[in-house]
This record gives sequence, C-alpha cells and structure tokens, in this order.
Amino acid sequence: MLLSSPTRQQGWQTVSGALEAGETVQDGTLRGMAEELGPDVRVRPLGVVHAQSFHYDQKVRFMVGVYSLLAYEGGSIVPGDDMAGSEICWFSLDELQSGQHQLHVTAQPWMLARAIDLFRLWRDENLPLQPILDQGVRDE
Repeated sequence: MLLSSPTRQQGWQTVSGALEAGETVQDGTLRGMAEELGPDVRVRPLGVVHAQSFHYDQKVRFMVGVYSLLAYEGGSIVPGDDMAGSEICWFSLDELQSGQHQLHVTAQPWMLARAIDLFRLWRDENLPLQPILDQGVRDE
C-alpha cells in the first residue's frame, strides 16, 4: 500500500518517519504506522527489507534508513499526522514496475520487488519479533 500526499513531494510513497530518543527500530516503525495510517491499523512486523546510510542535509550529514516489511492485519486506514488527506492505493508489482505511477525515492521498484519476495518467504513463518531490551541496559 502506498500513499500520495497532497502537501508533500509528488508521487506515491511508503510510510516513513524518524525514531524518537530511546525507541527501538520496531517501536518507532509501529508508532509511525499509527501516526500516518491511523490508530486502528493493525500490522505484524516481518523483517527488514533494506538498510542504508545516506547524506541528508548540511545539518544532518548522515542518516540511516531502515525499511521494514509489515503484514497488514486489518483496521481502518485514515491517514493522519503529516500524511493527512493522502490518497491510498494498493498496487501490484507489475503496476509499479510499469512506470505509469510516479514513485517517491523511498518506494523504488527494486525495493518493492524485494519486499514482495520477502513477504512470500516470511508471511506464514512464526518469526520471533525483536526482543524487548532490558530497560537497565538501554539507559546505561
């Protein structure tokens, strides 16, 4: 599922966001999903599709992007936060690879193809989720 925001860059994009202090990648991902897709959306984390480091701007010279794969488990999608008013669309990989839809940089066809392959591999697995970090270790 991709979103097209009326106020942000043109094109279809995935949900994105930044971690808050003290959050794990999984916690931040789930918070971002609730903020941008609505509190009723239920997703199941499956794994990481891709990770990369990149130059962001003059103030933040280096960023790390972690692109997670989540299975949609239900719930009403109501874009909120900075994605309020967005269109929502489910696309097939063929539609995305056809070039007929403009994709935001984070929603590249090769990455979406990898996500589909991993989804097929992981969807029926009972994979353990990221373990909860011991609070004492995190605060040290």
